[in-house]
Amino acid sequence: MRALQLVSDREVKSVDLPEPDAPGAGEVRLKIRVVALNHLDVWGWRGMAFAKREMPLTIGAEASAEVVALGEGVSGLKPGQLVSIFGARTCGTCHQCRQGKDNLCDHVEGVHGFHLGGFAREFVNLPARQCVPAPPNCDDIGAALAPITFGTCEHMLFDNAQLQPSESILIQAGGSGIGTAAIQLAKSIGCTVYTTVGSDDKIEPAKALGADHVINYREDRFEGVVRKLTRKQGVDVVFEHVGKETWAGSMLCLKRGGRLVTCGSTSGVSADTNLMMLFQRQLRLIGSFGCRMDNIATSMEKMARGYVKPVVDTEIEFGDMATALERMESRKVFGKIIMRMS
Repeated sequence: MRALQLVSDREVKSVDLPEPDAPGAGEVRLKIRVVALNHLDVWGWRGMAFAKREMPLTIGAEASAEVVALGEGVSGLKPGQLVSIFGARTCGTCHQCRQGKDNLCDHVEGVHGFHLGGFAREFVNLPARQCVPAPPNCDDIGAALAPITFGTCEHMLFDNAQLQPSESILIQAGGSGIGTAAIQLAKSIGCTVYTTVGSDDKIEPAKALGADHVINYREDRFEGVVRKLTRKQGVDVVFEHVGKETWAGSMLCLKRGGRLVTCGSTSGVSADTNLMMLFQRQLRLIGSFGCRMDNIATSMEKMARGYVKPVVDTEIEFGDMATALERMESRKVFGKIIMRMS
């Protein structure tokens, strides 16, 4: 079967691998349909795995698949069914997993495509518990974008930041994959949405997704614009994932008692924090990573009902990682880059 593997830092190759054996007890055999690419893939490509990993390593952390076969004891799934794949290998037995908080698993083995073999392959055997069935009217692209792109945003906005209808929110990098998802999710509950983009050609697409105010951060200081538009009050929530370049400005955009939720640091992992601002304005800084499996199911249900939609920037040919990585690193992307496996 075809697969894409990272053979060394910054080198991805197309290879032929043997197909997996019949699924074992509690496993399913999956035929991968669509792989969605993320900055997580860029980090892995750069060698920023933050943990030991063995190469060659099959890449791909976010995907949809079709169930092909069931192992002994598997219920709730059937051959031919479309599923979204939870991207971390969690234990399923610790207190956090039993509470439905797999992203806080005490014994997680790692993230597929980053520490463990990923989904850029034609077939894979996985524990059945990592498969989230897609509802009717959710296609394989939507199911592929549910685990990281939409699931991460669901967890950030609603589990962690507790975003409420009619609140105001600043979404950094609104043209990114999770930025396009966050705009739609926030607007779907009636929030006033401010967002930043890096070029004028992204302004109208961001507005089309529901953003009320779009700021080209390369031309204007976004914090000044947000404070002016909010009459110096600031916003209730900031959706942050850029990191060092925007951190201080993001804090300045918050109103008294506001919440900043972050899941990423694409511009750098270290940033200065004004502690006096933090405690005097009673701000809350919230870290968020991954999502719960319920967030994946909720994301697909919202897509099926038409509340939100996948935004695809580019569909690449199998193996064309050079195009994908160049677009992500240059920040030219608006939405997601996907690769169809079958």
